[in-house]
Amino acid sequence: MTTTPTITRRGLEVRLAARPQGLPAPGDMEIAEVAVPDPAPGEVLVRNLFLSLDPGMLLLMAEDARLPLPRYEIGAPMHGDAVGEVLVSAHPSLSPGDLVVHRLGWREYAVAGAGEFRRVDRDAYPTPSLHLGFGLVAYAGLVEVAGLRPGDTVFVSSAAGAIGGLAGQIARLMGARRVIGSAGSAAKVAHLTGRLGFDAAFDHHDGPVLDRLREAAPDGVDVYFDNVGGEQLRAAIEVMNEHGRIALCGALHRQSTGRPDPGFGDLVTVIAKRLTLRGFTVREHLDRAAEFGERFRGWLRDGSIVYDETVVDGLRSAPAALTDLVRGRYTGKTVVRLGVASDRDADR
Repeated sequence: MTTTPTITRRGLEVRLAARPQGLPAPGDMEIAEVAVPDPAPGEVLVRNLFLSLDPGMLLLMAEDARLPLPRYEIGAPMHGDAVGEVLVSAHPSLSPGDLVVHRLGWREYAVAGAGEFRRVDRDAYPTPSLHLGFGLVAYAGLVEVAGLRPGDTVFVSSAAGAIGGLAGQIARLMGARRVIGSAGSAAKVAHLTGRLGFDAAFDHHDGPVLDRLREAAPDGVDVYFDNVGGEQLRAAIEVMNEHGRIALCGALHRQSTGRPDPGFGDLVTVIAKRLTLRGFTVREHLDRAAEFGERFRGWLRDGSIVYDETVVDGLRSAPAALTDLVRGRYTGKTVVRLGVASDRDADR
């Protein structure tokens, strides 16, 4: 006679409860406490340490999600990048204590086949959360997509965010003549031109973006790293120099308003200037990961680059933090630190 082992480990997970109309409202995401089984043969049990928050997650909640990623399904656990520690392994490729990154975030524990997890160097960075940084997105967008060249003038929108702040710094390190950023407050503008070393920056709320960009880039723009769309993309097209290159990375305009982006404007300008506009996701540029990682670690070691990070504590805080992220409350990369006491004690 056999008996089924008793499952004593329990953990929290976040599920999509309803599709938001615009920004998520309280109740659109729900917290559930679930039993966490031991791994079956070929599987691994991981305790997540940090969850990455990304504005693109809002697009995965939409009914008409168009990103090349699985959308969030109502009633199912949400997913996202996370870094964690292997607790139990039933596969020879991973061992207890290994640090891994994976896509099974939004939960305290993840159980899946070993192939879902990628082992990373525990000693590569001062904190495991840096494995969730968006530096590769910025690097690939500039180098591979926009074809950045020494002497270029570069404009980055949402430049105080996780990707934008690194994109501006990397552009400078790779020889850009002038780096310009937009942000959503005077404090963030000061942060860009001070701590992050941008040559110029402006608050996109301070009058027409086209006027502000022309003031900041009197000689035009060669490369635009677009995290926003909307008015900022249309302004960039007007200010771009001939044969300018635009890397289309994000859609904060749509994510923050819940409304479709009004588009590029007059495409005659794109034709007349022979501009290149190219959308991309980082998953098609993973072959650059090793190259970028080596450069990035060197820049961190010698102080050439500043890494901004905002840490939010507790999985229960994650739903509200995602909304706050899109509203511009945070600076740099935003991560959620999991397994804190507030989660464990909230219902007791």
